[in-house]
Amino acid sequence: MSISQTKSAKHLWPFVFIFVVVKLVFNLLSAGHYGFHRDEMLHLVLGDHLDWGYMEVPPLIALLAKVSTTVFGSTVGAARVFPAMASAAMVWFTGLLVIEFGGRRFAIALACLCVIFSPGMAASGYLFQPVVFDQLWWLLAAYLSVKYVNTNQARYLYWLGAVIGLGLLTKYTMGFFAGALLLAILLTPQRKILWRKETLITVAIALLVFLPNLLWQYLHHWPVLAHMHNLQREQLDHVKPAEFIVPQLLMHAACFLIWVAGFGFLLFHQSLRNYRFIAFAYMIVFAFLLQMNGKAYYLLAGYPMLFAAGGYSLALFLKNYIVRALAVLLLIVPNLLLFPIALPILTLNQTLSFFKYYRQHAPFINFLVTWEDHKIHPLSQDYADMLGWDEMAAKTAASYYSLTPEQQKHTIIFADNYGEAGALHAYRKQYKLPDVVCLNSSFALWAPENLKANYLIYISDDNDISDMKPVVESYKRIGGVENELAREYGTGIFLITHPSPVLEKVYQMHRKENRLESPPAH
Repeated sequence: MSISQTKSAKHLWPFVFIFVVVKLVFNLLSAGHYGFHRDEMLHLVLGDHLDWGYMEVPPLIALLAKVSTTVFGSTVGAARVFPAMASAAMVWFTGLLVIEFGGRRFAIALACLCVIFSPGMAASGYLFQPVVFDQLWWLLAAYLSVKYVNTNQARYLYWLGAVIGLGLLTKYTMGFFAGALLLAILLTPQRKILWRKETLITVAIALLVFLPNLLWQYLHHWPVLAHMHNLQREQLDHVKPAEFIVPQLLMHAACFLIWVAGFGFLLFHQSLRNYRFIAFAYMIVFAFLLQMNGKAYYLLAGYPMLFAAGGYSLALFLKNYIVRALAVLLLIVPNLLLFPIALPILTLNQTLSFFKYYRQHAPFINFLVTWEDHKIHPLSQDYADMLGWDEMAAKTAASYYSLTPEQQKHTIIFADNYGEAGALHAYRKQYKLPDVVCLNSSFALWAPENLKANYLIYISDDNDISDMKPVVESYKRIGGVENELAREYGTGIFLITHPSPVLEKVYQMHRKENRLESPPAH
């Protein structure tokens, strides 16, 4: 793209900004619906324990959590401000990438509408978790790569290095895309880029930005490897190839046509031959995730760049204004009908009706309500993960305040998993509760060295803790999550009195194991 083309392209920026505003409005309209998602609560907790790394994620999400709660507050809607901004930024850079390909208004409209109305993109772009920021970094990496090919200006490579470094500080999957991008460039005529000193500087910048987390991982015995091993064993080993491939064709609904066109054009059309490495990078990541039994949504970050190419490619063929209008309607209307399934813009009862209707009349999208237990449920797993937490916190507080003030001084609240612990941390100020203890996920990093207490309020994944009889004086179930729509349905809340020293030893052993301070027990 020449200097004169760059100047003329700036006149398109206000047009791109229209779609940015649309995306921002949709996200903000849905921001306060339902409750916190279990993953959101974990990431918000990290903001209270700032460090250069955690057991399952890099540190950038914790910094964003700290800024978010400080600036916007601690509500559900406040937590979703940054994701809304990141989603809007994706629309912006998708539009700019279309311009770099040589597209104009209609091409921009198609690509940006895909980022807005794709059910997969909508569903992954409103929660406070690393996914949406990871998607933004992938898109920025693709945009800067294309920008460098068009301008040959080293500053875009240096920015690419910073983006890859920040991406690695956000989600380790950026490493997959960076490696795929490198290999893809090696397979194309653009490989000459790799032998320039600017490329070495780019790699150095990325490593320098990522270095603090790399050192943290080393000092903490590489928890990311342990996390990936556990994830593979507990979840990914059960993912079948069809469960990864089929959703790639379905989760964008009508936008499927756009990304397929873009992928084909990048591979075969002369006008996009200089950017063929983008299609190769997508193919490499696709093959890698398929081999690793990755979940379908892991590849979502690869689609905005394909939407940009697809918008450009279809604009070359659809010249008639009526045909273009019909194309836009074909893109928006079917996806708009699916929108409440992906983005919580309706009430819970209305959303339940939507899911029920589609289960009955469009069973091919049952994957949207198929959870990790491989069963079909009334709601998607993400929606179910936003329910029941307030009930759990209220019942835990009722149990805590059923004790005398003296008993409360010697009481610890203990939770089995990070979702339960995150919820009790999120509601602790509202109910004036002591902070929760948990050995799951990053909570193990700041768990106390001992569990010495006369009373335990135990939030258990199970409804039966009879196996604890030998190590406690007594226990009784005092409540549980009764919301059948919640993923935590059936979780029990127990009051345990006078745990024995044996339980203390078990706690200390699991604390060391979960903090990777000693080899796992066999």
